[in-house]
Amino acid sequence: MALSLDPGEEEFGEAHEINVTPFIDVVLVLLVIFMVAAPLATVDVPVDLPTSTAAPQPRPDKPLFLSVRADRSLAVGDRVVARDELGAALDQASGGDKENRVFLRADRGIEYGELMDVMNALRGAGYLKVALVALEGGNLK
Repeated sequence: MALSLDPGEEEFGEAHEINVTPFIDVVLVLLVIFMVAAPLATVDVPVDLPTSTAAPQPRPDKPLFLSVRADRSLAVGDRVVARDELGAALDQASGGDKENRVFLRADRGIEYGELMDVMNALRGAGYLKVALVALEGGNLK
């Protein structure tokens, strides 16, 4: 505590010093927070995703749908077909054009392995252009 004996000085002088210690403390706390949070914000699964500049394709006039129902039965369009008759049914529906894109729809409850079996059957029948159909704006669960 300072006491001034000079009667002419009534005001305290301005201090031209800045206390930077609180500023440094805040910066160090923020640094620690970002050092801890940055690794948590990254994805742990390394995937090399390709980029696509393709424009959305217009929907064909008569799309060829292959549906896999919940009971694992197959349907080409509205017609139910057996798995061993899939190639013939697709040839009939597409007019024998193997370049025609097949839109594959599957029930949510179908296992991934079952869907891959259907895609292998499509490839075995010569249909290599397959598009997976999903609902737009759906939530992932």
